[in-house]
Amino acid sequence: MRTLSALQALDQRRSVPSMQLGEPGPDEPTLLRMLESAVRVPDHGKLVPFRFLRIAGTARQVLGEFLARRALQRDPDAPPHAVEKDRQRFSHAPLVVAVVARLQSGHKVPEQEQLLTAGCVCFALLQAAQAMGFGAQWLTAWMAYDTGVARILGLADGERIVGFVHVGTPLQAVPERDRPDPRALLSDWNP
Repeated sequence: MRTLSALQALDQRRSVPSMQLGEPGPDEPTLLRMLESAVRVPDHGKLVPFRFLRIAGTARQVLGEFLARRALQRDPDAPPHAVEKDRQRFSHAPLVVAVVARLQSGHKVPEQEQLLTAGCVCFALLQAAQAMGFGAQWLTAWMAYDTGVARILGLADGERIVGFVHVGTPLQAVPERDRPDPRALLSDWNP
């Protein structure tokens, strides 16, 4: 029976668009419980190649103002609606958890495996948020790859954003979407 409920949780997983997430968000004990689950990912070499940044409260607006300025630095001709979208990106969900990959170059565990571990953390955090009754969405966009954003967030050398996981209470029901048929994706390898 336990396996069935775990499969049901996977089968019912869906992203809630960040603009459809509102208060309340998880409190401190709930967030820590979600992170306890999120860190239980495959981790070759036990490197723990990830860490978390909590972006909540007024920090969301401060980051949004920086993104608007940075968007104009990147593209001085950016249309006003695009700049405003960047300004508001972190203002909807009450909590955004940035998952930061901490990659150790030259280690026997390839950087690609370390990056995949950090990606698994993002997915596990989505699952944990949903299990705790919240909605969540894993987003990246240009700011996940921008050196200016990395600098303001305090990322060190060898660190990069794997995702911004927006967490909050869904403001409306999220419809199911079409999913791929696994039979169409499965093939047999024959030597």
